[in-house]
Amino acid sequence: MSTAMNFGAKTFTPRAPDKGAFPLDHFGECKAFKDIFMTCLRDNKCDNSKCRLQSKKYLECRMDHQLMTKEPLEKLGFKDLMDPPPRTAE
Repeated sequence: MSTAMNFGAKTFTPRAPDKGAFPLDHFGECKAFKDIFMTCLRDNKCDNSKCRLQSKKYLECRMDHQLMTKEPLEKLGFKDLMDPPPRTAE
């Protein structure tokens, strides 16, 4: 007796999730940024609000190396860490 169940000929086509999963850093291109971020989390008892700058740098590295989709940092919650636009002399 077979335990496999076949409920029809429908084929499942996997697709990547919209957000939340991205390729692993197999070549360690962003390892230094990740290590700095993880050290910050350990030093601050996993209070990620104290490690936002390190998190921003890590995500920038991942985007620069095509390990995640490039997104505006404002959209990722780092609007308050962005450099203000340069002021023009009038």
